Amino acid sequence: MNRRALLLTLPLLALAACGGGSGEDGHTLTVAATAVPHAEILESVKPELAKEGVDLKIRVFNDYVQPNLQVDQKQIDVNYFETKPYLDEFNKARGTHLVALAGVHVEPLGAYSRKWKRIEDVPQGATVAIPNEPSNGGRALLLLQKAGLIRLKDPRNPLATIRDITSNPRNLKFKELEGATLPRTLGEVDLALINTNYALDAKLNPTRDALAIEDGDSPYVNFVVGRPGADSDPRVIKLIAALRSPATRQFIRTHYKGAVLPAF
Repeated sequence: MNRRALLLTLPLLALAACGGGSGEDGHTLTVAATAVPHAEILESVKPELAKEGVDLKIRVFNDYVQPNLQVDQKQIDVNYFETKPYLDEFNKARGTHLVALAGVHVEPLGAYSRKWKRIEDVPQGATVAIPNEPSNGGRALLLLQKAGLIRLKDPRNPLATIRDITSNPRNLKFKELEGATLPRTLGEVDLALINTNYALDAKLNPTRDALAIEDGDSPYVNFVVGRPGADSDPRVIKLIAALRSPATRQFIRTHYKGAVLPAF
């Protein structure tokens, strides 16, 4: 090979050695997840996927925005952290076209307090913190309605806002905050509506500590999400099969003892 040909070839060799986006080696699959329980559930299926030739790389995030953005931008293959109502609202707001690939589990949202032992004890003028994004904010309001604290204009609207409250007999004061920060507000508010992944991360036990909690009929299933066509990717097919296997169902039931419920 002459010197000119060698100089032209070296950059291509270096680029090939470095690799491009995720999964280009045909074996690695990158998945964005929140720490608890998503990353833990993914860790539980990692050995089985390795046997099937899939090298699972788990990227842990503490927010609900970057996992979707990075999948949309092809920096990450798929994510596993969100419900269908949240995904639909995200796609609408951001102009993305991500799709729900498979439902895995339900994390019952709960109402927590450091000040009160029962939901009935929440006093007049109490301060209540709820998630500040539409799907989980609406979900929190539906739970407060079910607990008898408020009434909504449409009692089944999953995207209800505080403007839809038609009856608030205790004159509750609402704070809309980022979901990840809600556990840290428990010392400052009377009641906080917290997603189970953040509750577990804060060492709260939903089945013991929540004053009110969604039941197993909750429509808020957590999905594996990807770009259109991801469901035909052999690596993703193997991931979904592992996450929806009898072994994973048993892991969820045993490890989380009702705080997380299998949805398959």
